[in-house]
Amino acid sequence: MKQTQLSRLPLASLVTAACLAGLFSTSAMAGSAQPALTSASSQAASSRIEATDQLIIRYRKGSTAFLRGDLMAMSNAHAIANRAGVQMRLLRRTGADAHVMKLDRRVGLDSLQALARQLQAQDPDIEYVEPDRLMKPMLVPNDSMYSSQWHYFEPTGGLNLPAAWDASTGTGVVVAVIDTGYRPHADLSGRIVGGYDMIADTATANDGNGRDSDARDPGDAVAAGECGAGEPADTSSWHGTHVAGTIAAATNNGSGVAGVAFNARVLPIRVLGKCGGYTSDIADGITWASGGSVPGLPANANPARVLNLSLGGGGACDSTTQAAINGARGRGAVVVVAAGNSNQNAANFSPASCSGVITVAAVNRSGGRAYYSNYGSIVDVAAPGGDTRFSSADGILSTLNAGTGAPAGDNYAYYQGTSMATPHVAGVAALMLSKNPGLTPDQVESLLKSTARAFPATCSQCGAGIVNAAAAVAAAGDPGGGGTTIAEVESNNSRSAAQVIPSTANPATVNGTLSSSDTDYYAVTLGAGKTLTATLTPPSTADYDLYLYNSAGTRIASSTRSTGLVDTVTYKNTGTGSITVYARAYYYSGGSGGYTLKLSQ
Repeated sequence: MKQTQLSRLPLASLVTAACLAGLFSTSAMAGSAQPALTSASSQAASSRIEATDQLIIRYRKGSTAFLRGDLMAMSNAHAIANRAGVQMRLLRRTGADAHVMKLDRRVGLDSLQALARQLQAQDPDIEYVEPDRLMKPMLVPNDSMYSSQWHYFEPTGGLNLPAAWDASTGTGVVVAVIDTGYRPHADLSGRIVGGYDMIADTATANDGNGRDSDARDPGDAVAAGECGAGEPADTSSWHGTHVAGTIAAATNNGSGVAGVAFNARVLPIRVLGKCGGYTSDIADGITWASGGSVPGLPANANPARVLNLSLGGGGACDSTTQAAINGARGRGAVVVVAAGNSNQNAANFSPASCSGVITVAAVNRSGGRAYYSNYGSIVDVAAPGGDTRFSSADGILSTLNAGTGAPAGDNYAYYQGTSMATPHVAGVAALMLSKNPGLTPDQVESLLKSTARAFPATCSQCGAGIVNAAAAVAAAGDPGGGGTTIAEVESNNSRSAAQVIPSTANPATVNGTLSSSDTDYYAVTLGAGKTLTATLTPPSTADYDLYLYNSAGTRIASSTRSTGLVDTVTYKNTGTGSITVYARAYYYSGGSGGYTLKLSQ
């Protein structure tokens, strides 16, 4: 059976700071009660350490240190720091009456936080102590066309990428683009690794031969009737090149477009040619790309952790494709597939209906379901796919080739389709795996769903929400919850009776229960400049809502998603001192039951 391309709908017109990652690393700690501080320079050279040489200490009002603010009054803190192997001096006093201490060297953030906990535990006069962190601007690429890539940064239909790039850029991850192959392009220079042409049928291949190691795309233009009676003529799509650019186009190079995971590498697997591609070739492409063995083919020297399949056809998932996907997942690969462009239930399309895949629907620039996108209960998440009916600029901009038949020069184009949404998700999966290579395919899918943001416009049966790159990458660093597990303590059904979450519990995962007309409050101390992320996971049959309030009782954030869906909210303390934020879990409908509330900052 032939598979046809899902994704290219009629198009509109063609268009002609170093990464500031700030990654955390675990510090070397002595096994004694008093930890020794480890300087950032002594960490492993391969790690990107967030470090600082300043510490902020605020003493309690009325204490000697608060009133005098001199070295003698702070002698206890100095002694504790000295035992940890660091010297510090008073630099200045802040507008919030805290003291900024200058250290004798930069220290890794993890080590400095350990010292902060030690200081607070041993000096009762200290109200709080925290590293004076060095903030950096979120990476905004300088690529000349980046401002046209709304799908990365706009808050309605976009992916929330800039904040994700501060934590991960995809380094070390290979993403297989199982598609039409690729065209060499200036914005893909250095991004392509290995690859294979899986098309066995010479007529379909359109390159004069069958399978070989050359994954370049010769074009897939067809004459009228060439793909069947009544089928129209079409120009070459260069579809795989467009998908590859979305995933990993060279970024921050002053020209062209940006890629979602721009330090990842693309493994091109050519399975689609004239009139589409055969299931057997696609299945072999899935197997080989993920490191499996295919008779007659050499071993793949660059196995992919993520497989992007922006393709499909009618009918439920077939046994051949499912077996290949099962094998790929067994080798640790995340399989991301397009839901389809027929405005129908995705359950009637393959590989969208296969088990173990992440099926992606498309949203338009307003964050609602794109008019063409398939939908249904098997859809996992949604991502920007565009809608060029009224403006080409509302499509997805990426790399292309200018040839209408045979290859020509480099180009860029706005496309639309679930095929354009899919590489956004594959790219985010690469960012997550770069952050945490130990994630399993199921964990990647679960985190993409649990961190997805609510649809700002109508998108019925489009999955858990629009993929939130920043939240997904942050969650990838702590997939199991981590931190401290806390049991709910009743009665906590008002702000005044809120259960206090210890400041040492970060992240904190609260196990609570809700019943009809019930509500639970938790009080969290949020440090200056910190962002609180609260995630409420209800039972699958219940609709629980999540709210944040300030100390005056004013609601500052909320998430009210429907039955069984995870609610996530964030709030940043932009002030100069710590504040108390109240997280509220609220019963709306459905059955009574247990929930988890994760609170991290």
